[in-house]
Amino acid sequence: MDAQTLTYIFVGVSFAIYIGIAIWSRAGSTKEFYVAGGGVSPLANGMATAADWMSAASFISMAGIISFMGYDGSVFLMGWTGGFVLLALLLAPYLRKFGKFTVPDFIGDRYYSKTARFVAVFCALIVSFTYIAGQMRGVGVVFSRFLEVEIETGVIIGMVIVLFYAVLGGMKGITYTQVAQYCVLIFAFLVPAIFISFQATGNPIPMFGMGDTLASQPDTYMLDKLDGLSKELGFNEYTEGSKSMIDVLAITLALMVGTAGLPHVIVRFFTVKRVKDARKSAGYALLFIGILYITAPAVASFGKLNLIETVNQKDYAEMPEWFTTWEDLGLLAWTDKNGDGKIQYLGKAKEGGDALTGIPSFKDSERGESGQRLVTNPSENKNELYVDNDIMVMANPEIADLPNWVFALVAAGCLAAALSTAAGLLLVISSSVSHDLIKKMVYPKISDKGELIAARLSATGAVVIAGYFGINPPGFVAAVVALAFGLAAASFFPAIILGIFYKRMNKEGAVAGMIVGISLMLFYMLKFKFDFFGGGTQEDWWFGISPEGFGTVAMIFNFIVSIAISKFTPAPPADVQEMVENVRIPSGAKEASGH
Repeated sequence: MDAQTLTYIFVGVSFAIYIGIAIWSRAGSTKEFYVAGGGVSPLANGMATAADWMSAASFISMAGIISFMGYDGSVFLMGWTGGFVLLALLLAPYLRKFGKFTVPDFIGDRYYSKTARFVAVFCALIVSFTYIAGQMRGVGVVFSRFLEVEIETGVIIGMVIVLFYAVLGGMKGITYTQVAQYCVLIFAFLVPAIFISFQATGNPIPMFGMGDTLASQPDTYMLDKLDGLSKELGFNEYTEGSKSMIDVLAITLALMVGTAGLPHVIVRFFTVKRVKDARKSAGYALLFIGILYITAPAVASFGKLNLIETVNQKDYAEMPEWFTTWEDLGLLAWTDKNGDGKIQYLGKAKEGGDALTGIPSFKDSERGESGQRLVTNPSENKNELYVDNDIMVMANPEIADLPNWVFALVAAGCLAAALSTAAGLLLVISSSVSHDLIKKMVYPKISDKGELIAARLSATGAVVIAGYFGINPPGFVAAVVALAFGLAAASFFPAIILGIFYKRMNKEGAVAGMIVGISLMLFYMLKFKFDFFGGGTQEDWWFGISPEGFGTVAMIFNFIVSIAISKFTPAPPADVQEMVENVRIPSGAKEASGH
């Protein structure tokens, strides 16, 4: 059976499963809509959290970005897994004991202030829409390639699917849908990795195969071969980093604390029955996430090696069908600078490329004589090829010439990853509007049924906005998502940590800290990533830290401002301080100690 037919079958079956689960588990109350009724088991919640977490950035883009960054890409592995350790130890159990529906709900009650709640809602919307922009771009790319439709059409199809099970089922429907999506995406990620590892090294375990010798060259280790090719082509050695130590540390920390401050991840720990289940959920989630994350470097390495050996110094006219397919989508580009008809993949672009990876950009309006999309890096640079990070995982089965059913499986996995996180983010957006704004601030007397309607209408509006981002993407998936983590680190993390562990923390300090943190991160992101406020180059970065890592700096300013202002303003009311004290005491501790 051909790849296209298999893709329709695999994707169609997976969508039928998701929709069936949504109908079976539809929400009938606001508690079911916001936190799945609070009765999800730790194992199911761990799988759902993993699916919610492993978005298009993890499935589609992370291995791709490691392919081009090499060692420097390890910041994503360290940051995104380390964040769950912080969640398990410092946040999940305490937030579950607090027993609220949303992060703004926690901040509004902890800091006894409507202003604090409003600022938290604003931050949640900024973080969530920044994050969802990457997901919808992933949805559009996947649909356009695998179902052979326009990117705009693909985004609309994805919007309809997400809207159906997010609006109908709420958190209850999303949770059990995400359990199914985790099974699909992890299987889809591991199967081609096992195939490619065995094909290249004879070792079926990808993470071991990456460090093994090549089947075609028994005396050569795979990574040594990749290092050698990279040096010959004018790139940095694959296994050596080029980023400064301070930027590596800043990005890693921003991703870690950003993870611990992401609203759509935190809300998952409100869905379990008991406080100890929240900690168990975080442990299960880290285990399930780790399966993909320890495999991603192998997928990246094998994919880069296969790409170089397939295209470099080869005739453009003899390229396989997958090359021209991706080229037509604008995610692969070549221009014949020396007129020899061969593809030269040599060195980095000196300007006009992506700040995170250094790969060249391209102009959509320019085409060569053969219809190829033109690379616009400077003429003195010999590189003739542009490869979008986001295609590496999706194109891997084609590059390695794997069976058609593997290609179809990857399509289903890519969509599961993008749609699962998009659904979780939509729920955060809808609950922030319906529960935190309407119920808690604008119209407290609204009925449970009215609030449920408002939540579903908010989700519908959020889907439309998210669709716009998918059709007009701001960048490749992982870069956009990394910025969302910086925004979460700069805004939520200090307010939540201080709210749990510092009784003297008051509303004035929390509000000022969140405003300073989010404003600083937004300014830096817009200036250096999107060329607002006069733009700037890498040489202009503050402290030598990239926009992806600046969340760490903004977070530090948030902590300083929050604590300083709280010192010079009135202490929180006694009942709030007592509430904080009770949240930190493990369940049953008072009875056990006789108090």
